Amino acid sequence: MMKKKELNKLTKVQVIKNLDKMKKDLFNLRFQKVNSQIANPAQINETKKTIARLKTLLKGKLNA
Repeated sequence: MMKKKELNKLTKVQVIKNLDKMKKDLFNLRFQKVNSQIANPAQINETKKTIARLKTLLKGKLNA
């Protein structure tokens, strides 16, 4: 996943694009979990945390 330093370098547009991508990834991971096809279950939590980081960063950029 993305590190905090990498996230801080992103522009507002890039954050929004990454957020959409992560949401799609999470959706696909959930389907894989239901079908017992997921290789790394911890990836779900990492994706959720990255989404939260992106949302926090986006909120900060909107207020700045």
